[in-house]
Amino acid sequence: SLAGTLALGKLIVLYDKNDITIEGKIDVTFDEDVKKRYKAYGWQVLEVEDGNTDLKAIGKAIEEAKAEKEKPSLIIIKTDIAYGCPAKQGSESSHGAPLGDDNIEAMKEKLCWPHEEAFFVPDEVKKHIGELKAVFAEEEKQWNSLYARYAQEYPELDKQYKEYLKPVDPKLFDDKAYWEFEDKPVATRQSSGEVLNKLSKMVPQLMGGSADLAPANNSVMKDRAYYSKDDRTGTNIHFGIREFAMSAICNGMSLHGGIMPYCATFLVFSDYMKGGIRMSALMGRPVTYVLTHDSIGVGEDGPTHEPIEHLAALRATPGVYTWRPADSKETAAAYSFAMTANAPNAIALSRQPLPQQKESGKKALRGAYIAQDTDAKPDVILLATGSEVALCMDAAEALAKKNIAARVVSMPCIELFEEQDEAYQKSVLPCEVTARVAVEAATSFGWAQYVGQKGGYVTIDRFGASAPANTMFEKFGFTVENVVGTVEKVLKK
Repeated sequence: SLAGTLALGKLIVLYDKNDITIEGKIDVTFDEDVKKRYKAYGWQVLEVEDGNTDLKAIGKAIEEAKAEKEKPSLIIIKTDIAYGCPAKQGSESSHGAPLGDDNIEAMKEKLCWPHEEAFFVPDEVKKHIGELKAVFAEEEKQWNSLYARYAQEYPELDKQYKEYLKPVDPKLFDDKAYWEFEDKPVATRQSSGEVLNKLSKMVPQLMGGSADLAPANNSVMKDRAYYSKDDRTGTNIHFGIREFAMSAICNGMSLHGGIMPYCATFLVFSDYMKGGIRMSALMGRPVTYVLTHDSIGVGEDGPTHEPIEHLAALRATPGVYTWRPADSKETAAAYSFAMTANAPNAIALSRQPLPQQKESGKKALRGAYIAQDTDAKPDVILLATGSEVALCMDAAEALAKKNIAARVVSMPCIELFEEQDEAYQKSVLPCEVTARVAVEAATSFGWAQYVGQKGGYVTIDRFGASAPANTMFEKFGFTVENVVGTVEKVLKK
């Protein structure tokens, strides 16, 4: 749908229409007219009647699709599954299962295939591939010659082109201005918007947008245009309400190269694009997922919009760096890492304002750090992320009045902390301090590895409710009194 709206004429999709699914004929579950549907999307639709043997018709359709510059093209190619196998052709029984020796012999006989070898490439195929290699080599030579002339005629544009293809230089983030923010409470979603607009001037490859939530996500690069069928230079994207498609598009842009893609929605809607996030991780693609409204702080929208298990699900996905920054500088740290990592990053951001922390900033690039310490050995360690770091700061002060020394550890990115050397990890979380409390407005799942058997939790292991944010945090126990009480219980274990 979006491809049709944007008139993406370079997009060609080959649709294998064999009318078979794993469970049987497709018409038991699917009888829509695909041709009409794609025409309604604004696509050119082409058909190949015999996709089993008519290679010329397939080639002709592809050339026709290439010639269409204003519309994406769908080529419907009608085929028979297990073509040439008398017992299996057109049957779901061939889907995902070996044919077996007898059926292979029957298939060879049916197709007049005289070779007995299990794996064999005929000489005519080798010859054809050799001819193609020569054709492609000549095309590459011509392209390289064209590019050389372009580089000579437009040296500045050539320089820019080469810069786009390079990884983002980490030295960009040595600029002090990148880390400077006003010392006032700000929602980290707003901090994210501020960082994105700093990056828009630093990283020209940056391109992305939101699934119809840009005003709430603060995901617009204000000095840049929107990409459209009338303006191909725009680097903001209206993805529409298409979370999964948005993640897949960002993966595709990353694979293409020359683009640093990001996409934004509410954290709770990361469920809708989990398959795309997983593929980012599986392929090692540096896609940045901007996920705002990160907790019960969403408030009146209620439990359908309040993430509980989502941070744990993202942290459980191999290869994803999951961030939950506590303030503007931790947000800047998350983005600086995301711009230079060969992996996807999910950045969870608050709806409500959070105070700026004194010790944040580049320290967050260790994944966890001591945000506030005691003069002597701590009696307890408070581990927190995001909005709960400030809560733990206040709780530490209250504990000090009771002669309980509390260290506050901000842990914006668990995955990054796990990559630090053992000495650093022990300096933050010394083994001898077994009294630990995890404080996060999300499920307790995953925190046991840090708090241990003697630890405690100020977390949420049920769905939320509908009420103002302040009321929500109070009712769910995110108060200084409850943190202090939990610490006291832990110290008695």
